[in-house]
Amino acid sequence: QVQLAESGGGSVQVGGSLTLSCVASGVFRLNPAGWFRQAPGKQRNMVATITTGGVAEYAAAVEGRFTISRDNAKDAIYLQMTDLKPEDTAVYFCGAGDNPDGRYDYWGQGTQVTVSS
Repeated sequence: QVQLAESGGGSVQVGGSLTLSCVASGVFRLNPAGWFRQAPGKQRNMVATITTGGVAEYAAAVEGRFTISRDNAKDAIYLQMTDLKPEDTAVYFCGAGDNPDGRYDYWGQGTQVTVSS
């Protein structure tokens, strides 16, 4: 059974930083892998993705402020968030798959990030 366990969410003030972690179990390879977020009343959107080789892609809203990374040996991905803004407030989800099609089959339970001014 595949599980994605997220941690690291919390409440910070504008300009603060947080690092999210996602550790997978029961999956052979995290491919694809990424972070998504969902604000109240809005759809879930991609924040950042990373290939097995470490190539990252970011949403325009977080480019230059967030950094995604992974540790293949630990089946883990991370999201370092800096210069946080109120509009970054959302539930953040770790997503992953184990296929060559780019399909996200597995999701974490979500972790709340709240940025206050």
